[in-house]
Amino acid sequence: MYHNLSTSSSVSKGLTISNEKFEEQIKYLVDKQYTFFFASEIIKKTTFPKKSIALTFDDVTENQLLYAIPVLKKYNAKATFFIPFNYIGKSDLWNEGLDSDPEKIMTIDQLKSIDNSIIEFGHHSFFHKPFTKLSLQEIQEDLDKSYAFINENNLTVFPSIAYPFGKYPKKKTEKEDFFKVLEKNNIQMGFRIGNRRNKLPLENIYEIQRIDIKGEDSLLEFKMKIKIGKLGLF
Repeated sequence: MYHNLSTSSSVSKGLTISNEKFEEQIKYLVDKQYTFFFASEIIKKTTFPKKSIALTFDDVTENQLLYAIPVLKKYNAKATFFIPFNYIGKSDLWNEGLDSDPEKIMTIDQLKSIDNSIIEFGHHSFFHKPFTKLSLQEIQEDLDKSYAFINENNLTVFPSIAYPFGKYPKKKTEKEDFFKVLEKNNIQMGFRIGNRRNKLPLENIYEIQRIDIKGEDSLLEFKMKIKIGKLGLF
């Protein structure tokens, strides 16, 4: 799981990774002969190579277009980008008040310019609000707005979703009701954080875990995360 990229190594921390580190990580995966998958390919397959990986990016920030996509093209890799539809052409307004500079979100034209052999799009909700703070009706309205935006702008978006902030209802009944809403709306995959590797084929399509790659991670730490999940969990 990635977020922002930067040309400056001095700001490679938290949700922002330097372009140099990102390229180093992708080169490592290619050199080790990992096979890259879109989210849509994971759900459709039943058998996988031993070294299988899905790269995901949240928020479709402009820096992903400028820095991540050229690296992915260079190494013939691919990724799934999750879109917070209300913020297209704006900035990451959900982070207002935090001690960080705003990040530009791609425009419709920029999204449509992206090579779909390199990048697949998925949902990141409409308003980028944690689903734990929304009622089922509000979640349905959010999905309705997302689908309306997709149709109005003729975007090709696979019905997968990365939960904003990785949050979703976890109490048994609430979780079951939430998953029913996703299923009703043809959402085929739900991505949390979790920081553990997933067994393939997937056991739970609405609780797919992602490994959070941080800007301060060394290449060794990246390698360890890819092999075992978040450091310190084992």
